[in-house]
Amino acid sequence: MPQKRLLLSSPLLEIMTSRLCQQLIENHQDFENSVVMGLQPRGIYFAERIVAELRVKTGKAILLGHLDATFYRDDFRRRDSPLLPNKTNVPFLIEGKRVILIDDVLASGRMVRAALDAMTAFGRPKMIELLVLIDRRYNRELPIEPDYVGMKVSTLESQRVQVEWKEQGFEADHIWMVD
Repeated sequence: MPQKRLLLSSPLLEIMTSRLCQQLIENHQDFENSVVMGLQPRGIYFAERIVAELRVKTGKAILLGHLDATFYRDDFRRRDSPLLPNKTNVPFLIEGKRVILIDDVLASGRMVRAALDAMTAFGRPKMIELLVLIDRRYNRELPIEPDYVGMKVSTLESQRVQVEWKEQGFEADHIWMVD
């Protein structure tokens, strides 16, 4: 039976979210030329929280999209069972915009690479930044590093990080290390 160790929950999660929002405000100021894209499936929940807090702190209407990169993954056809796509909802063009891509966990970097490819359908951004809640430092397979990090975690290849959001029906927000 797998063992779970709690990495993060409330109120530390709220403090971390607030810190990340402050860093975004420092770098994007009025968000006039910036948009946020949450990466499906669980990155959208974190992106929605970040945008909600940014809207309160700045009073600005910050654009938020949900991006699914399932069909852009390099392992799409290598699986025994088919991958099920999630909904992409990007009701704006990203041409010339500063895009903040948000995901819950960064591990190998392959999903972020797929997201970069998927974004091309919505235009050519001026720049792309990556914000992640958890950075699994020692599992990178591609040279992708986040610009904003909630928490860095050292993991073995056999371990995984499990994120449970209230929005998914869990009783509370929890981030676990699972052996």
